[in-house]
Amino acid sequence: MIAIGCDHGGYDLKQEVINYFVENHIEYHDYGCYGKGSCDYPEYGQAVARAVASGQAQRGIVICTTGIGISITANKVKGIRCALCSDTVSARLTREHNNANVLALGAGIVGTNLALGIVDTFLNTAFPGEEKHCRRVAAIQALEEETMK
Repeated sequence: MIAIGCDHGGYDLKQEVINYFVENHIEYHDYGCYGKGSCDYPEYGQAVARAVASGQAQRGIVICTTGIGISITANKVKGIRCALCSDTVSARLTREHNNANVLALGAGIVGTNLALGIVDTFLNTAFPGEEKHCRRVAAIQALEEETMK
């Protein structure tokens, strides 16, 4: 299951991503927002991140106007490796190298077609588990543990 959430600036793009999910028979849960009225991205970024961190969702997608604020928010949740991507190469490499579990998109930065390509790449790229990448992800997790003390 994929968790998805956005603020008002990401609402239209989120609807396009949901259409992609439906067309591709991908199970998802929409954590909001549910309209274009002004709202605060931390609420929705943390809801998606908590769903992924708890195992309720396998991966997450968060969207705001730039993708920056909502990615910062998601990365505050223990166990989340959220990557802001604006191209398919970054989406592929963040899965292969960082085992990123949340994708952030900037609705005002990437158009719909590119965004859907990024989503498709992120969801369909596996983490190969090479030793060097596992070691690096473990170092990120250790740093997270250290800063939580």
